[in-house]
Amino acid sequence: MKHDFTSVQNIYIICGKTDMRKGIDGLATLIQDSFELDPYSDSIFLFSETSKNRYKCLYFDGDGFAILYKRLENGKLQWPKDEKEVRNLSQQELRWLLEGLSLQQPKAISKSATGVF
Repeated sequence: MKHDFTSVQNIYIICGKTDMRKGIDGLATLIQDSFELDPYSDSIFLFSETSKNRYKCLYFDGDGFAILYKRLENGKLQWPKDEKEVRNLSQQELRWLLEGLSLQQPKAISKSATGVF
């Protein structure tokens, strides 16, 4: 199983609420049918529910699916609410989200395009 997820090609957040009773098969079916994404790709898929104090992470590592389930003891996640949306996150946005911050950080210094001098 892969333990360093910094090299994963895509990090997808399934916005809105997800029924957290779903297991691997239910979440993989949701990814495939509702969002037309490939659950077998080199991607992490994140799900949360109404209270936003727990989330699931689904990942296929080549020989099987791994699922991580976390319940926060203090605080809530700033989870996007649009039920029909899936977003591709950067590693930094993922860190912000899992630290309880909003995905949009207006005071953060954004990367600039490389230019020619």
